[in-house]
Amino acid sequence: MFLPFLALAILLIFSPTTIATTSSEIKNSTHEIFNVKESIAQLDTKPQTPFENQEEFHVDNEIEQENGNWKLKLKLIHRDKLQIPHFPYNNNKVFEGRINRDLKRVSSIIHRIENGGVNYRVEEFGSDLISGMDQGSGEYFVRIGVGSPAKNQYMVLDSGSDIVWVQCQPCTQCYHQSDPVFDPSLSVSFTGVPCGSSVCDRVENSGCHSGRCKYEVMYGDGSYTKGTMAIETLSFGHTMVKNVAIGCGHSNSGMFTAAAGLLGLGGGSMSLVGQLGGQTGGAFSYCLVSRGTDSTGSLEFGRGVLPVGAAWVPLIRNPLTPSFYYIGLSGLGVGGVRVPLSEDVFKITELGDGGVVMDTGTAVTRLPSEAYVAFRDAFVAETASLPRAPAVSIFDTCYDLDGFMTVRVPTVSFFLSGGQILTLPARNFLIPVNDKGTFCFAFAPSPSKLSIIGNIQQEGIQISFDGANGFVGFGPNIC
Repeated sequence: MFLPFLALAILLIFSPTTIATTSSEIKNSTHEIFNVKESIAQLDTKPQTPFENQEEFHVDNEIEQENGNWKLKLKLIHRDKLQIPHFPYNNNKVFEGRINRDLKRVSSIIHRIENGGVNYRVEEFGSDLISGMDQGSGEYFVRIGVGSPAKNQYMVLDSGSDIVWVQCQPCTQCYHQSDPVFDPSLSVSFTGVPCGSSVCDRVENSGCHSGRCKYEVMYGDGSYTKGTMAIETLSFGHTMVKNVAIGCGHSNSGMFTAAAGLLGLGGGSMSLVGQLGGQTGGAFSYCLVSRGTDSTGSLEFGRGVLPVGAAWVPLIRNPLTPSFYYIGLSGLGVGGVRVPLSEDVFKITELGDGGVVMDTGTAVTRLPSEAYVAFRDAFVAETASLPRAPAVSIFDTCYDLDGFMTVRVPTVSFFLSGGQILTLPARNFLIPVNDKGTFCFAFAPSPSKLSIIGNIQQEGIQISFDGANGFVGFGPNIC
């Protein structure tokens, strides 16, 4: 399985002489020393956040208000660290489950883009609906309060979704979650959304039933949520945000193991970021904690969280899919050398396909076949001295590093628009897939022209979105 990624130094290279060191890696602009033994040892990392202690987990209480704007920092935890009854941790199934989720996630994203940003409708799946209970969906969780009085719930973080929803009573069909299912009849702040309202008009796949606005969302793994829209209060620590439009899901299947629902952070008006609007200035930042560590990541809102010293890159808008955050990528590098590729391979076409999406829900970065093959071949040429291993699942470039303490590997870089170069630590591209010393190059070919920067490559890097000005920033902080 591939879960241990330490928070390591991220190089935002402005000159070829930049050097960074950490306790487990020594890096220059072309090669680094990768600690194999340490990575394998961390495969034994067990869930760190037991259910009974979850009330201590949900927020850092770092809340400030300035000039009517506020900033808030929430803790962010990976699903593999969450120890919850009814969901025993099975080390042997983690890798297989994550790859299966990943394949379905990528398929779902491509489907949405090819269909003009429209999600699957529930009817499209018919009797082929599958349960996500064994694998679940969603990789990173936050904990917030829903309703008045607030009922704390785990929510899945999704940068590619434009809706906030929770399971609700009465539940005609609900999957098992760690907390009691939210009961809107016990919340004094819960208000239904009528048909024909401006909120209902902005909801994808909305409908009307008994005067109430209906919603439905189908996800790529066959899971779905259906229910009614409502206006409710959400709590982040001691800060309450009133009048947030949420989906109240009365029929939900196979969704997000243990979580109560989803916290959409997409670029549309119905996401949490879109609804907070003026309060946060359209700004948020996250740091996906490296798996295999005892620390937690973070999710922050407000213009005050935007870091000084980040490498800022323009966000690119695709009118067909406003939910997704596209960035400009001009090329790839291996060992400090740019791979010969046309920049056009990463651009959005006139038809709206192609381009490069940042996504928290996808684990493994996907690249168009042309780019992937050239990228992989360059990496293979630089690692010719390392013993190879057979392909594993979606990974066609693997190595047998059993018995090695450390190995010397080439650096891997993203050439971003505007001239910035983001060089990844080795743990973000050379990952263990078992405890026998098999490591694989953590990229895969895309089934379309679309590139997706997955969460493995994002781990340990502070990533900040300035929606008001149209920029995404990388670094300078690590987690």
